[in-house]
Amino acid sequence: MVADNGDEPDDDINKLTLHVPETSHQISTDSWFQAGFVLTTGINSVFVLGYSGTIMVPLGWVGGVVGLLLATAVSLYANMLVAKLHEFDGKRHIRYRDLAGQIYGREAYYITWALQYINLFMINIGYLILGGSALKAFYVLFNEEHTLKLPHFIAIEGVVCILFAISTPHLSSLRIWLGCSTVLSLIYIIVACVLATKDGLNAAPRDYTIHWTSTTSRIFSTIGASANLVFAFNTGMLPEIQATVRQPAVKNMLKALYFQFSVGVVPMYAVTFIGYWAYGSSTPTYLLNSATGPLWVKASANMSAFLQSVIALHIFASPAYEYLDTKFGIHGSALKVTNIAFRILARGSYLTISTLVSAMLPFLGDFESLTGALSTFPLTFILANHMFLMAKKNKLSSLQQSWHWLNVGFFALMSVAATVAGIRLIIVDSKEYHIFADV
Repeated sequence: MVADNGDEPDDDINKLTLHVPETSHQISTDSWFQAGFVLTTGINSVFVLGYSGTIMVPLGWVGGVVGLLLATAVSLYANMLVAKLHEFDGKRHIRYRDLAGQIYGREAYYITWALQYINLFMINIGYLILGGSALKAFYVLFNEEHTLKLPHFIAIEGVVCILFAISTPHLSSLRIWLGCSTVLSLIYIIVACVLATKDGLNAAPRDYTIHWTSTTSRIFSTIGASANLVFAFNTGMLPEIQATVRQPAVKNMLKALYFQFSVGVVPMYAVTFIGYWAYGSSTPTYLLNSATGPLWVKASANMSAFLQSVIALHIFASPAYEYLDTKFGIHGSALKVTNIAFRILARGSYLTISTLVSAMLPFLGDFESLTGALSTFPLTFILANHMFLMAKKNKLSSLQQSWHWLNVGFFALMSVAATVAGIRLIIVDSKEYHIFADV
């Protein structure tokens, strides 16, 4: 990677009293360590139980390992670019759309807003599907009749998420819940790794062959898996998380990113690689479905995955909540009757729609691919490089400018290709499964 000038905020900007946009949520209250845990909660969320199936199976050992390492490096780099632009032109940009609007103008403000909310909405869809799948897996352990289907469990997940959203007013109020999320993540990751290792040691040689029905299928599966790679590190809301960090916001956010992409990625790597090693090309999109072991161990892992998905979903829904709270002037105590009533109405409506979509189209791998294509590539890679280029172009050498333009062009092509692949996957699965399918 080419080193960039202007890594820290300009000295003249540091001397200014930075303008902070109006918001109903808290600003500059959290340590970099708390922000790091917010980021790590996202990267080690219940989605990690699907990466063995959605990344490793279509790419194999070489493509999966190399691809995941490259995705880690380019994701860290792109997020660092966005973090360094948080304080720009005398303003502190607490929302992604505010930063884009400052650099490009009002049209870009609305385009970025649309991309971001598509991204976050689809991530929330994924959490609802995975949370429902975890709850279903827990239920199946104790009930042989299987009278309840996946859509029922997604509906239960949606209700619990609504209750949590009502009781947790903003992102900074997650403090104790981040600790709970870490414990829950460790439970299902350790259980998945231990059970998969046991199964792998006792199993016959696995088939690691990448199975394609045609050359076309091979191409689209590979492109779709590449979108899943970047999805694994996707936040789509870095400025919103950085807004909660105490000053100096840029230095502290960089510390949080270093924590996320060092300590934070180890559990995700472990469960992804061990899962694929244990089950090979037959690895499912929810790893615990293949793991064998004591009933109580699997039950605890599945329940932990269900509960963690509720916390993680709240993180990625918080920009929508912040917009609604600020738009309608929700201030004062979170326990005020009017504020509680507003959260019930606004957040309840948002999550009800999300739950309905999740139950109708529970194709997890497809949503990961399409989310990566439609919003992760543009938000995390294309915009990050181009915004940095526009903001710092007078301080960048011709080589550095060429480097950023190369990134913009490459990820634009990847975005288009991955969008086509993602739409194709959903069309294919929609033919095979009916709506409200029990997958």
